[in-house]
Amino acid sequence: MFLPESSLTPDLRSTSVPPLTFQHWLGTDPLGQDVGTMLLYGARTTLLVSLPAAALATALGTTLGLIAGYYGNTRLRFPCAYWLAAVLLAGSLFLFRLPQAGIARVWYPLLLGGTALLLGKQLQRFSLFRRPLAFPVDQLVLAAVTLLAAIPRLLLVLAIAAAFEPTIPGLVLLLALTSWTQSARLTRAEVRRLLELPYLEAAHSIGLPAWRIIRHHLLPNAWRPIATTFPLSIAVFIALETTLSFLGIGLPPETPSWGKLLALSRLSPSSWWLLLFPGICLLATTLSLRKLLTLGKIKSTF
Repeated sequence: MFLPESSLTPDLRSTSVPPLTFQHWLGTDPLGQDVGTMLLYGARTTLLVSLPAAALATALGTTLGLIAGYYGNTRLRFPCAYWLAAVLLAGSLFLFRLPQAGIARVWYPLLLGGTALLLGKQLQRFSLFRRPLAFPVDQLVLAAVTLLAAIPRLLLVLAIAAAFEPTIPGLVLLLALTSWTQSARLTRAEVRRLLELPYLEAAHSIGLPAWRIIRHHLLPNAWRPIATTFPLSIAVFIALETTLSFLGIGLPPETPSWGKLLALSRLSPSSWWLLLFPGICLLATTLSLRKLLTLGKIKSTF
């Protein structure tokens, strides 16, 4: 049987056993680990990485797209006093990174940050500092999207993943923070289109708050194209996780995955089953997600 987790323990007496044997139906790898067990636990690893990463990236991209599309570059405004306080806070954070000794390393930045907040509140008494300044949230989001799009995603993920200790939560966060741009672009474009519709102009004219317009009018309509393409984003994350595992980056060494099983075929080029069975799993998963994408597009037309 290939269900027990004990089959993942390397057994040098059963290395590169071909499939269709009594104890190993799908064969073993060059380390003596059962291929069937590796596929099962590798599927669990794929789900633990791809689904949370896709959900987190979609949520982050949708949120930023909603904010950028609705507020633009002129609608979100803050008083000058808060801008000055933000500059002082940034300076305090910079001082926190400077080499300091003793208690000054902790208390001095906190004291400067608290002073900046109090100063911003007191400066509002003067008319000069009460003047609102626009916050270009749309330009900042588009700049972040352009920056991430200019760097190949695989190279960026490889460079960051190789610099940190591999963990599953860390890999999920890394994939999400580098892959939210597609959902942000789709959401922003849909929000900009919706803002031109008459019912949203009426919502602005009667004075509905921004959070209510976003929650009840923009999000339900802007979510449709995101939900339709969500299965395809999962397939992209599966491909990224498999590539990282194949290269030995991103996951702890003891974590089984389809990519690591493919990588083990380099140790035994004649073991064709090490390529066949993980390839079938990846192909079946990708085709299933593409089928869900097709069904979602057909459903959205009705």
